[in-house]
Amino acid sequence: MTPDRRLTESGRVEAFSDAVFAITITLLVLEIHRPALDEPGLGRRLLEQWPAYGAFAVAFVYVGVVWLNHHALFARIRNVDLGLNWINLLILVTTALLPFPTGVLAGAFSEGASGSREAAVVLYAIVGALMSAAWIPVFPYLARHPDLLLDPKDAGMLARQKSRPLVGVASYLLAAVLGYSVSPLLALVSFVWMIAYHAITSEGLHANRLARSLTRTRLARHRPMMDRARG
Repeated sequence: MTPDRRLTESGRVEAFSDAVFAITITLLVLEIHRPALDEPGLGRRLLEQWPAYGAFAVAFVYVGVVWLNHHALFARIRNVDLGLNWINLLILVTTALLPFPTGVLAGAFSEGASGSREAAVVLYAIVGALMSAAWIPVFPYLARHPDLLLDPKDAGMLARQKSRPLVGVASYLLAAVLGYSVSPLLALVSFVWMIAYHAITSEGLHANRLARSLTRTRLARHRPMMDRARG
């Protein structure tokens, strides 16, 4: 540890992060617009907002999954330094963006909407890719600074998690391409898949049977290319 490197306990960072997640998850409901109560057909107009309800539910789960990943990460952290604080702020600011593309996506899929669904899914995919990219530096950083961890032996395990955000970035960029050039519905399927992937691997690639199976599947897909490269 360098002499001028200041370490502080992680409690305040966790509390601040939890507050940001809580505010973000609350702001999602503001994207559901209340219909006018002095007009006829209230029930019909409420039902017509089903895309907003669906988008809210999916985004609520998404922010919850990001929080689970964040909670599992900080359960292994004892101290924070300036570098980790900045990485954490990057994770928070990209997560706080989520209500905006969620509202755009719900509006684009609403009945009678004249906006472009392709543009809406591309916007959502870009924000999703940014959210995943924000996690790229955290695992290598902790692996290089084991003094921040409750158990310095966890550094090796954290180093092996660096592929998780890369999978997210690649999947969201692929969703943007598919949603724009093929069908917006394919992008929606990709979005749901990414939420499921991050939920399954929230405590690491080897934390449970499903996470390990995803790891084996990915390794099996890449092994032929690795063998060709060696040959």
